[in-house]
Amino acid sequence: MRRLSIVVPVYRSETVLNALVDQIAGALAGSRYEANFEIVLVNDCSPDSSWRVIERLSEDRPFVRGISLRRNAGQHNATMAGLNHATGDIVVIMDDDLQHPPSAILQIVKKIEDGHDVCYTNYRGRKHATWKQWGSRLNDWMATRLLDKPAGLYLSSFKAIDRGVVDEIIRYDGPYTYIDGLILSATGSITSVDIDHQDRFAGESGYNFRRLVSLWLKMVTGSSILPLRAASLLGFILALLSFLMFAVVVVERLSSPGIPPGWASILAAIFLSAGINLVCLGVMGEYIGRIYARTNNVSQFVVGKKTF
Repeated sequence: MRRLSIVVPVYRSETVLNALVDQIAGALAGSRYEANFEIVLVNDCSPDSSWRVIERLSEDRPFVRGISLRRNAGQHNATMAGLNHATGDIVVIMDDDLQHPPSAILQIVKKIEDGHDVCYTNYRGRKHATWKQWGSRLNDWMATRLLDKPAGLYLSSFKAIDRGVVDEIIRYDGPYTYIDGLILSATGSITSVDIDHQDRFAGESGYNFRRLVSLWLKMVTGSSILPLRAASLLGFILALLSFLMFAVVVVERLSSPGIPPGWASILAAIFLSAGINLVCLGVMGEYIGRIYARTNNVSQFVVGKKTF
């Protein structure tokens, strides 16, 4: 009998967790996993009473396993903590706000049983703010080009993964985790199903613009060297344009000696060159910073307490 694990990173969700666990258990009732599943709740150093709720749930429900991190590690690193402790042959990852309907768990698990390695979910009627939807489109466009993501595949946080792929994912121990990048590098056997996106049960999303930018940088610099190649190409193009501009200036000076020097154009060229140089240095700095963190063994996550 195959075992099922549901991994849920938890942050500011004390009012949601009881309903979440009840709905997951209800969705699996009567299925082959009814007595053979676990829910791994990873408290990402939440400032509210989420950990106390998780402890109570673990006492009342034997299938609930709780992990509390010593510091806030972010959604993807907290998810990695859950994956490292999950024991299931199939692992489902979902959010803690009930926007992912537990009733869809068996639907995506069935795709893994049918032979796929990963099953993502496509949201019908997304409830996210407009600016987040635009950000998701940008992320989707970049992932298609940087990570060889199949066109049309939405990299949602609600997905099911086969055990073999999970074992490959958790081999990564770096501090800057982007799970979807690890999945795409591990397998090409990926499918998706359409589900209805629900309203948040309570509270507000913990993702702000700064955290979304940070996640985007993890995706761009953590899973591809294309930005470095783009910086090199940009530098080559700028050098070529500078050479052509120099040639034009020399020709004009020889043909029309009375033309006054153009200070505005010179300053514009200087600022353009300086701006491009700083962008390229910033891209290289992101990579160097990640190398520095990796060589200094910065922790991906630090477990403080467990209920098992």
